[in-house]
Amino acid sequence: MKHMSYVDDPDQQRRLYKRTLFVVVLSQIFGGAGLAAGITVGALLARDLLGTDAYAGVPTALFTLGSAAAAFLIGLMSQRVGRRFGLATGFMTGAFGAFGVILAATLENVPLLFAALLIYGAGTATNLQARYAGTDLANATERATAVSIAMVSTTFGAVAGPNLVEPMGRVADSIGLPTLTGPFLLAGAAYFVAGLILLIFLNPDPLLVARAIESKRKASLDVTQPQSEDVHNRNGVYVGAFVMVLSQIVMVAIMTMTPVHMRHHGHELSAVGLVIGFHIGAMYLPSLVTGVLVDKVGREIMAIASGVTLFFAGIVAAFAPADSLFLLIVGLVLLGIGWNFGLISGTAILVDATTPETRAKTQGSVDVWIALSGASGGMLSGVIASQSSYLTLSLLGGIVSLVLVPLVLWYRRQSI
Repeated sequence: MKHMSYVDDPDQQRRLYKRTLFVVVLSQIFGGAGLAAGITVGALLARDLLGTDAYAGVPTALFTLGSAAAAFLIGLMSQRVGRRFGLATGFMTGAFGAFGVILAATLENVPLLFAALLIYGAGTATNLQARYAGTDLANATERATAVSIAMVSTTFGAVAGPNLVEPMGRVADSIGLPTLTGPFLLAGAAYFVAGLILLIFLNPDPLLVARAIESKRKASLDVTQPQSEDVHNRNGVYVGAFVMVLSQIVMVAIMTMTPVHMRHHGHELSAVGLVIGFHIGAMYLPSLVTGVLVDKVGREIMAIASGVTLFFAGIVAAFAPADSLFLLIVGLVLLGIGWNFGLISGTAILVDATTPETRAKTQGSVDVWIALSGASGGMLSGVIASQSSYLTLSLLGGIVSLVLVPLVLWYRRQSI
């Protein structure tokens, strides 16, 4: 088999790692464009077809459900046949969903629209899971940096996508399609290209190579792992997953209600866009620095930093005067940075605690919980804010984030 030639050659392994990272980056640029372009107009498309605002949130819910289901299936497929086919299939499925949305809008078929949006969510899941591919052949001291590089590359597409909404709308008009299907034309093409890049160039498959290397290492040791190491690995999976899930819940909850809070206090849409733009930038752009810090300073310290940063984000957002655009930006920037710290440190803890034999399946299962926690955070935020206030929601989110501190300190002691 092609990947077996890499098992005994560290130099070839190193070259394959760098090549894999380049391929992942390239696919993520296109994947980010597919994700952002479609989500930007999903709610508007649903409103136009249904004739009411009441179900405008349905597209986001369907993306999330589709993403959760796809995360599990992509993880399972990657476990059985490798990252290459798992990730390529995920992106191609997302492209199929995007083209289904175009067909549904053209036919004004609401059930088809909802089904297509569910399938479109596979692209979101693949975009997130692609970050793991770069870590398969990374040394333990550079896994977080590999995750960071993948996340930064997503930013390029995510920034370009929404800015292409208007031009793509004109393209849709020119070929006789509804204007709002334009971004889904871009999304379908972008997901398809991302899948094609992985299918053609992610070969040899990094996960299969890593699995072969690990098998040889275990055979040469000819000893079973101590039970204490099994327990440590299991704890690592749980702690890494919890760090990512909690970061996701807090970030989505506060982010979701900030535009509503701002509009209630008279802010223009341009101001809302500015705040959310700073927030999204803070979610992804610090990644390169974050990855280096997680690898150099330590996973546990950066996970604690995530909890503390999210705490301060909640405090600033809660007590910022409603008319203070600057303090709202500060709060949402801290929120993005805290999420970034949590996702990258949590991913590194999870990768450290898994072996190539079970890694992809475990990662897929964890990403299901991340997707569902994001949906839960969004739904709970509306309930909490409507029953009390934005201040209560933000304060609660900040305080809950501090749970990460004792948990990670406990895990650190167990590891030592």
